[in-house]
Amino acid sequence: MTLGDFIALFKREHAVTRKMLHAFPADKSDFKPHERSNTAFALAWTCVVEQMMMLKALENDLVLGRGMPKPPATWAEVLEAFDATGASVLAAAEGASEPLLKPVTFYIAPKQTGEYPPVTFLWFMLSDQIHHRGQMSVYSRMAGGKVPSIYGPSADEPWN
Repeated sequence: MTLGDFIALFKREHAVTRKMLHAFPADKSDFKPHERSNTAFALAWTCVVEQMMMLKALENDLVLGRGMPKPPATWAEVLEAFDATGASVLAAAEGASEPLLKPVTFYIAPKQTGEYPPVTFLWFMLSDQIHHRGQMSVYSRMAGGKVPSIYGPSADEPWN
C-alpha cells in the first residue's frame, strides 16, 4: 500500500465512521453493553486518539509513553475532535513525502514494541478505527439509535 492508497481509503472510511458517530444518540454516550466494555463515549474517543496517532506518525513524532490524551467533556466535543483530527490527518498525509516518513515504534504484542513501516502503521490505525466503528454500530442499535449504511444498506438506511 502506498501513501496515495492510504489517502483514498482514509477519505472513504473516515466519512463512514463520521456518519456512524453522528448517528449515535448523544444522550446515550454512557451506554456500554457489558460491564467489561467501554462506554460509547470512550469508544468514540478511541477513534479520535487513533487519528491523533496517525497525525503524529505523519509528523514523525509518535512517541510511546506520553499517556492518553484527556477526553473532552461532551459528546459534541468528541465529534468536533473527530472532524478536526481527521482533517489534520488528511492534510498531513497529502503533504507528506513517503520516503521521508520514519518507521513507527508501536506495540506488536503485550509489553513488546517493534517497528512498523509508516504506511503500514497508518493502515493499522485506520483498520482499528473501522473495527471500533463496527462496535459503535452494535452499541447504537442496542442504545435505541439508528445504524447508517456502512458498506451496504442497513435497516435504518436502505438503498431502495
